[in-house]
Amino acid sequence: MLVDGLGLLQPESAVLDAMLEGWARQQRVRFLKASTIGHRLRMVRRMVEFSNLYPWQWTAAEVEAFISGQSGARQVSTARSYTGNLRMFLEYVTDPRYGWVAVCLERFGEAPQQVLDEWNSVVHSSEYEGSPGRRPLTYDEVQLLFDAADDNVDMVRRRRRKGSLAAQRDAAILKAVYAFGLRRREAWGLDLHDLRRNPKVPAFGRFGALYVRWGKARRGGAAQRRTVMLVPEMDWVVPILDQWIEDVRPRFDPGKHPAVWVTERRSRLDWRGINTAFARARDAAGLDPALDLHSLRHSYVTHLVEFDYPERFVQEQVGHAYAATTAIYTGVSDAYRNTLLRRAITSHQPDLWHDPEEEGP
Repeated sequence: MLVDGLGLLQPESAVLDAMLEGWARQQRVRFLKASTIGHRLRMVRRMVEFSNLYPWQWTAAEVEAFISGQSGARQVSTARSYTGNLRMFLEYVTDPRYGWVAVCLERFGEAPQQVLDEWNSVVHSSEYEGSPGRRPLTYDEVQLLFDAADDNVDMVRRRRRKGSLAAQRDAAILKAVYAFGLRRREAWGLDLHDLRRNPKVPAFGRFGALYVRWGKARRGGAAQRRTVMLVPEMDWVVPILDQWIEDVRPRFDPGKHPAVWVTERRSRLDWRGINTAFARARDAAGLDPALDLHSLRHSYVTHLVEFDYPERFVQEQVGHAYAATTAIYTGVSDAYRNTLLRRAITSHQPDLWHDPEEEGP
């Protein structure tokens, strides 16, 4: 809040700055991320610059013109973010507990108003609004992706170029992301001490489970933690990870660096490097360019469901707070649905199921 009696050379700018600082402070006490707060503050300043008006002068028409004029707001989720941020700011400055209405009336003869409502805001009408191109990979596509990553290792070696170790790392991390259903940040943050044994399955060695410490944070909270168990259908990843930890990783000379995924500079592989590893393998395999690293996590969920793991188990494995989120990730194949349908029909009315392939010539 402004200091009473303070003479202001530029009262409008000073009041705006004080508003934003107060709103930032309100969000900080809720332990929101600094990046989130900064993004919201920049959105308000962009609106001020676009309209050449201060918040106590905004009208619904001005805000609507700003939103419709933003090239980035063509995506529904982005437009909702824009309107949501401005709506939250206006809720703050119009809240009588903070006194901004009185300050603006006293100094400028105008007061901020809430000009965004359900009539000019994007409504969250469906559970999933991501790109239609983001989908689970089929089993064949997963194999093509991994084959392309392995082929890249062989190609680099044949050409006697630098980067064979990095290529092996990239192939291993893609397989780990799929085998454990990890988010990008979760894979990035893995340290050696996060590799856990499962005493019930000693054959998996140190890769019986992963202790994930960088899960998706919930609003205002810290990163969520969970333990992801290695399922037997993914046990093929054990020798791959063992080779990475025992043979390839030490050749990066990481010293005492704890990260599982390291670079030639003895640092942790960054997010961009993980994305690049997927994109390179995807393009080499000739897969849909709309697929991204997160598609492997969708694939993991889908394939666990098709392996007949209980819904609650899958939900715990991937760290979803709600089963509905897990359902969004699931895109089972027609063959799996037919299997379930056949099981249901034959258990009640066996004569209804007709399979031409089972008929003799």
